[in-house]
Amino acid sequence: MPKEIFGTTKKESVKKEKKSEPAKLEIETEQTPEEILKNVFGYDSFRLLQKKIIDNVLSGRDTIAIMPTGGGKSICYQVPALLFKGITLVISPLIALMQDQVSALKSAGVEAVFLNSTLTTEQYKAALSSIFSRKAKLVYLSPEGLNSKNKLDLFSNSDINISCITIDEAHCVSEWGHDFRPDYLEIANIRRRFPNAVCLALTATATKTVRADIAKNLGMKNPEEMVSSFNRENIYLEVRPKRDYFSQITAFLNQHKDESGIIYCMSRKLVDDLAERLSEKGFSAVNYHAGLSDTERSKHQEAFLRDKKQIMVATVAFGMGINKPNVRFVIHCDLPKSIEQYYQEIGRAGRDGLPSHAILLYSAADIRKIRYFFEELEPNEKKRAEKLLQGMVHYAESRSCRRSQILRYFGEDFACEKKSDGSCCDICDAGDALMTDVTIPAQKFLSCVIRTKQRFGAGYVTDVLLGSKAQRILDNAHNQLSTYGIGKGISRTSWLELANVLVDEGYLIKSGEYNVLLISKKAHDALVTKSKIELPLFLEEEKEAKMLDTSLEISPLNRLKKRGEKAKKIVATTFDQNDERAVRIASDLKEWRKKVAEEENIPPYIIFNDKTIADIAAKKPRTHDALLDVFGLGKAKSERYGSAIIRIVVGDD
Repeated sequence: MPKEIFGTTKKESVKKEKKSEPAKLEIETEQTPEEILKNVFGYDSFRLLQKKIIDNVLSGRDTIAIMPTGGGKSICYQVPALLFKGITLVISPLIALMQDQVSALKSAGVEAVFLNSTLTTEQYKAALSSIFSRKAKLVYLSPEGLNSKNKLDLFSNSDINISCITIDEAHCVSEWGHDFRPDYLEIANIRRRFPNAVCLALTATATKTVRADIAKNLGMKNPEEMVSSFNRENIYLEVRPKRDYFSQITAFLNQHKDESGIIYCMSRKLVDDLAERLSEKGFSAVNYHAGLSDTERSKHQEAFLRDKKQIMVATVAFGMGINKPNVRFVIHCDLPKSIEQYYQEIGRAGRDGLPSHAILLYSAADIRKIRYFFEELEPNEKKRAEKLLQGMVHYAESRSCRRSQILRYFGEDFACEKKSDGSCCDICDAGDALMTDVTIPAQKFLSCVIRTKQRFGAGYVTDVLLGSKAQRILDNAHNQLSTYGIGKGISRTSWLELANVLVDEGYLIKSGEYNVLLISKKAHDALVTKSKIELPLFLEEEKEAKMLDTSLEISPLNRLKKRGEKAKKIVATTFDQNDERAVRIASDLKEWRKKVAEEENIPPYIIFNDKTIADIAAKKPRTHDALLDVFGLGKAKSERYGSAIIRIVVGDD
């Protein structure tokens, strides 16, 4: 065993820890990270912070890396793993992710193993043999599996050298993270067993508080924090008012036929109901939630990953670590509890870098449903949950660039160029909304807020304006107010939209847990002086609202444009759609890939993803050397699949 890795005594190890000196780790190959990237993975260059993170890990410096989902986090530990002499231990949350990663690495010619309950006795022995013979460069384990006695005994063996410990989905280490898992806290034990192994913690979403918690709970030594851009430029962001959610979802799916996507719902009941109704309508849908048996969940997930089912309808129980690159859309049927959760979930779309779509169907009623679950929380936890929820509500209701809002939340500045080309969000796509004189409706709404003593939210004030006979309004005698029923000419949706814009423009202030509306000085002055109030808003009449086709989703904010119309015209390819030969090659490659994947019992994207298919269709390589210039084809894959690819390309001549 190299002394510079494992030869220190406990006393020496403590001294090094106090000095926070990077560990001196042995490098086994003379290849550069760039050569590994090209020869093994088929990529020409690193992206985002990949190279800096890799250099930091190779120097032995503990690192916390924050990169968006689909940003290429796995490359940050897989490249160093092929350079280190010792093993890279990867702590991963899900069995499916381990299997995907190992299959993908083996397909690229890299020896990797996972140790979990799915292995037979013979398979487990074969994995151990690969570890002890030092053939395996990466070993994948779950945090639960890592803490079992037999695994701890295994990694206490002096014949096993560990150069790097990687923690994927590291936000699970933090109690401030959106998916805290207590088993992750035990990773520090393995860290203490290998004090000189470099530690790399990776996650897609982590605020400063979460990052500090990660460093503390993993016992990291003066870690370097590297935060990449959170911007996922290829994901179009959109929020639609939730009306008839089933009609809205089916209308979208009809526009995106033959595309893979995820639909998130708050409850198991809604998941089951929606999956069943979609299937009855002829959509290829399957359900997933914690109420299903392990066998059912595994079966349904496998069907989705292998493209046997196109649509996954699920609760938050699904998705962590899902590596499927061709998810073209994520729909939230209900409001997520936080922006962290939301961004983690929509990040499962477009991992291949091709255009994708994220839609949130929003209703204020969702807020009440979420708050119901807060009642069982401790006061401090409830306060924290409420703060996270408010951030999500602000995102859904705001009328400014959605991408800018999300990036600001994560501490990143983003200069929105207000592009109306379907590449950013529904707000930008709508362009600058026309300023409309809404003086009279605004005065009515503000007056009603005052007459109800500034004690209620927008929904209640709207009900008073519309003359609702709800018992609560009658009990409060608000049916006696001068503002009762004076808003009947305008739809409820438009009144709520007006309330949101009045908040955005500083006329109203939301206060407290229940978003009680308060009058600002600006509103007070406007009422006293009877000033004209112009806002970027179109108020639809009540009759018009009833006739509105929910499948068209014309926004009341700007009825002159249909938000998202341009985005759905984007084709998720990188070759000319008018090139008929390229289209045929791509189609033939997908059919061939599906057949081979079934023969090899792996998901199709393990062979290569849609972006690689698009690049082959565009470049039309006719030789093995030409294949090496294709995105995502390294030497091993070119040698293994090259002849078949060339036959398809040449055969289309």
